Amino acid sequence: MSDVARLAGVSIKTVSRVVNAEPGVHADTAKRVLAAIDRLGFRRNLGALNLRRGSSTGTIGLVLEDVGNPFYSGLTRAVEEVARGFGRQVLTGSSDEDPDRERELALEFCARRVDGLIVVPAGLRHGYLMPEITSGMPVVFVDRPPGDVLADTVLVDNIEGAAAAVAHLAAHGHRRIAFLGDAPDIFTAAERLRGFREGCAKAGIPYDAELVAMGPHTGPSVRATLDRVLAGRSAATAVLTGNNRITVHVLRAVAGGTGRPALVGFDDFELADLLDPPVSVVSLQPGTLGRAAAELLFARLNGDTSPPRRLMLPVHLVPRGSGEVEPS
Repeated sequence: MSDVARLAGVSIKTVSRVVNAEPGVHADTAKRVLAAIDRLGFRRNLGALNLRRGSSTGTIGLVLEDVGNPFYSGLTRAVEEVARGFGRQVLTGSSDEDPDRERELALEFCARRVDGLIVVPAGLRHGYLMPEITSGMPVVFVDRPPGDVLADTVLVDNIEGAAAAVAHLAAHGHRRIAFLGDAPDIFTAAERLRGFREGCAKAGIPYDAELVAMGPHTGPSVRATLDRVLAGRSAATAVLTGNNRITVHVLRAVAGGTGRPALVGFDDFELADLLDPPVSVVSLQPGTLGRAAAELLFARLNGDTSPPRRLMLPVHLVPRGSGEVEPS
């Protein structure tokens, strides 16, 4: 700011008044100041300005598992849309399922004095956020619950979604259904496995641990699993996948083969409806999830002091044909 004042031939106070659109500055003086700002590329430090005024920093933090995953991209976009309506910007980072990285990102956002925080938990220990929560910063956990703090949480009904997928496959004659899930220590993966087991029990299908493979998965590991569960006289005739990335790995593994097993995947994904046959999915609507979390966060910022809430959002099966392939 001192450089702008020197170039424009005015005091720092005058530059401050122009930058903050305060009255009482002569038009010619303001014009000189603005020209100096343009020439020097000066930008206001809005964070510092707001902190001096004791007001909002104009930002919220969002910690995700992987911003590159289309599921979390949809969630992020919904959070951004809600935040924009309240005049806030969103700072985003990926934890890569690393609890230490999650903690590092969350505390970094807190150090930047974000107005609130939305977290997709990577671990089970969130006591590190208690000083922030106690001081009044709202924190909302989304997609998975926190491990050791009581805070607002927005989840989806993973158990019902997996059970509905099994029921759909069983209705088309499948009795040997394989389940490929994510790492079992991830909350959503464990819940979907539980839903798979409950769905098998309701459909009268014996649960066979040999047809279950929990991750983390890669393309080669999925291919090896399919080679195993789709072979032999007791082979699976259908596959339920635990998330969109596993579904894509399955599709790549069976591409070019003589046939594709019946398939239902958790999470929708781009072009799923254009494949042959189109892929049936359990749809979670990440936009709905992100919107609910953001609206809860801003309710807190606007003065809601009710006890912490736990919202459970429904999922729904989208049958498109891949889950309706009859067993041979």
